[in-house]
Amino acid sequence: MSNPFEIENFEQYLQTVKDELPSGHIYFRGQTKLANDGYPLRPSIGRYAHLQKLNLFEREKLEREVLGVFSNHLLTYVHHLPRNDWESLAIAQHHGLPTRFMDWTTNPLVALYFAARETKSDDNDKPVNSAVYVLISEPTRFADLNRPEEADVKPVSDSETTQAPSVSAFDVFDLPDFGAANFERLVGAGVIKKPTITTPEPAKERPDEIKHPDDKQKPEVVSPFEIKENVIYDPPHVSPRIRAQDGVLLACHQPMEPLEESDLLQIIIKHEAHDDIRRRLDQYGVFDKQLFPDLDGIAKWLKYRAFEINGTI
Repeated sequence: MSNPFEIENFEQYLQTVKDELPSGHIYFRGQTKLANDGYPLRPSIGRYAHLQKLNLFEREKLEREVLGVFSNHLLTYVHHLPRNDWESLAIAQHHGLPTRFMDWTTNPLVALYFAARETKSDDNDKPVNSAVYVLISEPTRFADLNRPEEADVKPVSDSETTQAPSVSAFDVFDLPDFGAANFERLVGAGVIKKPTITTPEPAKERPDEIKHPDDKQKPEVVSPFEIKENVIYDPPHVSPRIRAQDGVLLACHQPMEPLEESDLLQIIIKHEAHDDIRRRLDQYGVFDKQLFPDLDGIAKWLKYRAFEINGTI
């Protein structure tokens, strides 16, 4: 994260996103404090120091047990049970349970909102800069991780697909061609005998080998506790907030460790620009009541309009 961009106004941020970021799948995360100021980019479960003392087996066992207890209570609160640990863990993350998931977004303005909505202060009560982090490593996506492998198709040479010319038996044995009518008369007179052509019966399929043509072997979903690399997971919309925030989750295979700096690009948002950025985001419709489409979002938006900026409602 060397040579970070420094943003002093809303337009400069838009220009930086437009001109300075690499192509491909890009994910954004807004933080009210900088990673190098003691807020490293790691999942919430990685923020508990006592877990560092556990070995890998013990920590994963704890994660599974916690998720198991959480999943046992889901039936009371959700309409559709999750299909696998990924969906269960996404719901748990959404409701504040520490997990190996990190919240990211595909929308750069949403990340800017989380970076600038609240201005934090240091130990001396001085306002501090915030940041938007850009994940530029293009981690494996969950949809690709569990995509079934396509069968290899062996190419067929032109000679194998070219129809051989029709050869008559009369040509092979150098016999005169009597024609179809003469041939039938000769057969009827008993001069020649009509050959009998038998068609072999198709091989019978055993019952255990019969499969419906639409049946395909689905690969087993890799558990989030067994991944060997970071994986981007686009969760089902278990909450309107996920949809409104264009949210995605980064499943970290080493949840106790911060993300590699080489995988990140840092956009520093100067604290002096926070107030103007908040106003501009509100104008563009990327603010509390849009990103939190519930009563909490409405209350937070009214608090901002009526009490924080003394604006119109």
